[in-house]
Amino acid sequence: QALYRWQMNASPWQDVVNEFATEEDMHKADRGYFKQLVTDICGGSEALDSALAPFMDRKPTELDPVERAVLWVGTHELRSSPDVPFRVVINEAVGLAKRFGATDSHKFVNAVLDAAARELRPLEH
Repeated sequence: QALYRWQMNASPWQDVVNEFATEEDMHKADRGYFKQLVTDICGGSEALDSALAPFMDRKPTELDPVERAVLWVGTHELRSSPDVPFRVVINEAVGLAKRFGATDSHKFVNAVLDAAARELRPLEH
């Protein structure tokens, strides 16, 4: 949700992180992990878009903001969390797409992240 808000607002991502952490119900969340994840993704969004581009039939900038945010999270996790199995990363991303995305966005997210996992985690895939 914070990544969606960042894409939709003209505010610096640091402000969105701070606002989200204080405004939203974060009592069950790991605030440190949340802040680090959003910081890494927002700071590296161009690199994440470049990593995703070969697996899509359109530019990342043309994606629905929810799909793009979910794909950023999934790609970031595939790249930076080798201890998390790629299937878990994809399942979590698909779940987010089902919950927050358009009707069939989960199918797109699944296909793109599966293709990305083949390249980013070839030994595991």
